[in-house]
Amino acid sequence: MSEREQQKFELARLLDRSGDRVRAVLNILVESPYFYASDDQDLFFFLRRHRREFTEFFTAYYGWTLLMDGKCARVYKSEWYNKAVNPASRTMFNFTRRDECLAFMMLLEFYEHQLEENGMTADDKENLRFRFGDLLAHACRRFGECFPDKQESYSGDVVRSKILKPIMPELEKYRFVKKIKPPDDLDAREDDLIYEALPALYHYNGSALGRVVGDLAAAPIAGGEVQ
Repeated sequence: MSEREQQKFELARLLDRSGDRVRAVLNILVESPYFYASDDQDLFFFLRRHRREFTEFFTAYYGWTLLMDGKCARVYKSEWYNKAVNPASRTMFNFTRRDECLAFMMLLEFYEHQLEENGMTADDKENLRFRFGDLLAHACRRFGECFPDKQESYSGDVVRSKILKPIMPELEKYRFVKKIKPPDDLDAREDDLIYEALPALYHYNGSALGRVVGDLAAAPIAGGEVQ
């Protein structure tokens, strides 16, 4: 029996032995972009324990890659097969406008800076939490550095209302951040809203992306989208 045949046999045996949990894990992995250990620790540990079998399943039947660390798992597909569905109609995280792309990279920079300043790592039990106002201050400074001759176009109010506020719901939807609901008796200002940085942010190399911020800022755009 070849190694590939042996791996398929092990997956079939796992399905026969723990069918309910196998099906639950497979569904969770395709129901949202990321599967976090905090979503369901029992199923996450089951996936980690049988990572090889699940990896082989996604590779053999879908051509997908299973990516996993201590807090987060996801499946990644490198090719879109239904060519009739154009990119704009695909349900996927994909910022295309320049300022959106820049703001996402600035979030990654901010995340890495905050980890360092707070003496934390992505592997810590608790995820980093941050104030929206602190992210806003970082983004305003970075936009000012990228566009020194366009200070009015990237004022604090513009960065807040036209750039950051519109992308935060998308970042919540795709599970990069989570807004922490303030206590009912607390009337929190917008700048004091607390967000939790979810483990998916660590799957992106903020330092590497930060090095292309200048290039992206200088890139030509048409209709607001990066060319």
